[in-house]
Amino acid sequence: MSDGDAQLRVGFRRHLRTHVVRGDAVYVLSERGATSVSGAHVEALAPLLDGTRGLAELVRDSPPGISSAEIGTVVRRLVDAGLVTLRPAAQAAAGEPALAYWEAAGLDATAAVRATAAARVELVHVGGDPVGAGAAETALRAAGLTVTQVSGNYSGSPADLSIVLCADYLDEGLAAVDAAHRAARRPWLLAKPGGAQVWVGPVFDPAAATACWHCLAHRLRGHRQAETRLRAVAGPGTEVTAPPVSLPPLGAAALHLVALEATKWTAGLRHDGQRAVWTLDSLTMHGTHHEVRARPQCPECGDPGIERDRAFRPVPLRSRPKASRSGGSHRALPPERVLHDYGHLVSPVSGVVKEISRDGRGPAFLNSFRSGPNLAMTTRRNAEQMRFALRAENGGKGVTPLHAEVSALCEAVERHSAYFHGDEARVTGSYAELAGTAIHPDECLLFDERQYADRARWNATCSPFQYVCAPFDDAAVTSWTPVWSLTGQRHRLLPTSMLYFNVPEEHGGASLCADSNGNAAGSSLEDALLQGLLELVERDAVALWWYNRTRAPAVDLDSFGDRWIDELREVYAGLHREVWVLDVSSDVGVPTMAALSRRTDKRCEDIMFGFGAHPDPRAALARALTEMNQLMPTVAEVGDDDGGYGWSDPDAVRWWRTATWAGDAYLRPDPAVPARRLTDYRHAPTDDLLSDVRSVQHRLEALGLDVLVLDQTRPDVGLPVVKAIVPGMRGFWARFAPGRLFDVPVQLGRLDRPTEYENLNPIPLFV
Repeated sequence: MSDGDAQLRVGFRRHLRTHVVRGDAVYVLSERGATSVSGAHVEALAPLLDGTRGLAELVRDSPPGISSAEIGTVVRRLVDAGLVTLRPAAQAAAGEPALAYWEAAGLDATAAVRATAAARVELVHVGGDPVGAGAAETALRAAGLTVTQVSGNYSGSPADLSIVLCADYLDEGLAAVDAAHRAARRPWLLAKPGGAQVWVGPVFDPAAATACWHCLAHRLRGHRQAETRLRAVAGPGTEVTAPPVSLPPLGAAALHLVALEATKWTAGLRHDGQRAVWTLDSLTMHGTHHEVRARPQCPECGDPGIERDRAFRPVPLRSRPKASRSGGSHRALPPERVLHDYGHLVSPVSGVVKEISRDGRGPAFLNSFRSGPNLAMTTRRNAEQMRFALRAENGGKGVTPLHAEVSALCEAVERHSAYFHGDEARVTGSYAELAGTAIHPDECLLFDERQYADRARWNATCSPFQYVCAPFDDAAVTSWTPVWSLTGQRHRLLPTSMLYFNVPEEHGGASLCADSNGNAAGSSLEDALLQGLLELVERDAVALWWYNRTRAPAVDLDSFGDRWIDELREVYAGLHREVWVLDVSSDVGVPTMAALSRRTDKRCEDIMFGFGAHPDPRAALARALTEMNQLMPTVAEVGDDDGGYGWSDPDAVRWWRTATWAGDAYLRPDPAVPARRLTDYRHAPTDDLLSDVRSVQHRLEALGLDVLVLDQTRPDVGLPVVKAIVPGMRGFWARFAPGRLFDVPVQLGRLDRPTEYENLNPIPLFV
């Protein structure tokens, strides 16, 4: 040890107690448990490590036979283990609980006490005193803190920390508090000590470039959409707050917890939890940390131009090795890694996903998970119809619960990222002015003129997903967003309202509406794009089959030799259901499958389906079957009274009540074509996701189609999200403009002539 160390006293940390068991070990006890340290020298020295001796005294008082070098080795070993500390002689023997607390926290106890005693804090009440007059100041002073100012707003005094108390973390007054502290570069602790749920934190620290209040408020507003709407429609003077809820012991405890956090900060303790909102449910005593991260695009503390600038650059694609091939997808990361890296996005406070839960209807084998409201429906008609639509919630599917949970997370993030936030790249003009670069919306919307003419009647009775917008006005000035053409290697323009959900009216949101076709999230940009392109291929192929009602060959499930498929059929048999799969692949040449199931024990067969497309036929089949599993809870427990679906979607209910194996030939395998076996698919596996992307891209381009992509990854989310667009490709929905829907079935030999408009399937596809 150095000469400086010789002036220090050596002792076990104050929050520890030792017991020497001769010939066994030294047992070290704390409130977190006990540990043992073995060795004859440790047993001999432990009683002397009481904090009253320096190294010289320790050598002097140690038993004969232990050299000073050996003593130094033992002490260093114990210091490195966090059991022994060096302290000034003046504090050598002190055993006060406060000093023990700071040592338990890993701090220099003397320095912590000194820092707390010297600290000055300011107390700020926003929206009034949430607990009681003077109670907060009393709690802070009881903690040993010096309160220099108590006010209704930040005074700008040179305090070491401001403690800001409020009744609501979205109180508008907090914006001014945040701005003042960022300007002064001073930290402040936010807390809500009132209510059955106590909130403490985070500490906003501008000097450390942590998140600001606006970063947190952005996430909070996302979870309070009903409240936000109420504020917008309520008349002036309407109180849009919950009534006060508390008990005297709860309020007192909450304030002392706030004082504790302030004390730890002023003492110098820093930990990750200080960058989180800690919520305490006083009814269950359950506490949770909700991590708050800075939003790089935050208009207050970040760069609001990040999203806009990226959209005007080419979309970078690169070689991406496949790390996972399970669960029906080929991905750059395995599902457990995705959940580890992005699990913080699930939080009712600071996340973009409020929660993820398993759908309790039907067998657990279905692995159907929910992850909040489907933002793709927020622009469609009214909330009541949204509530009862089949896909009113984001969902996840998978062959295991882990796959399904990650799938649910990705779909919720995908929809969040596609929601209009206001910082998207936009170019203003009319189609007539931008025709050289702009793509006409009709190339993607694909409504027939007869649908526009009949839209008033149709929209009054149809599902929200089947909404027909007004015809596009080529001369109308609206907002356009650049998308990158992989085919032409240049930017094109599409209306912003076709690319993002809930675009405001001033940016064209009243005339057009976005859908989720081609939207996908992934663990890399490449696997997100692959999933987006495959969704376009899948939905196009399914639309060709569904609306033309053509026959398709069966898929021989036994030929895949998959035990999971066998188990699925056993589970469905227990639900009195048959399962079969059709190959509905289109001219694109990517295996596309439709899984179907019907009830066999009641009059209504409640036929359900799921779809999947993938270059790997095993993956295509797994995707179709798991999607059917995901949707199955809707009908899994319905009786034979025709009234127990719990959904008011008119298309879906009509389908379940009327569709039958015997009456709808296109649902049955084509008897004239042999069932497709696994060996019938010519699949050459690849190890690179980019290779798969290019393969699908080139297949589409060979058909004369332009492949476009919009990177919708949000900087504060990080999980890659894209929207793939291929003008001319069909979606699920009832959109009957001339083109592939009528031409391809004839080209493939499924029909002798195009289906008449009036003879298309009258039931729109409703997933």
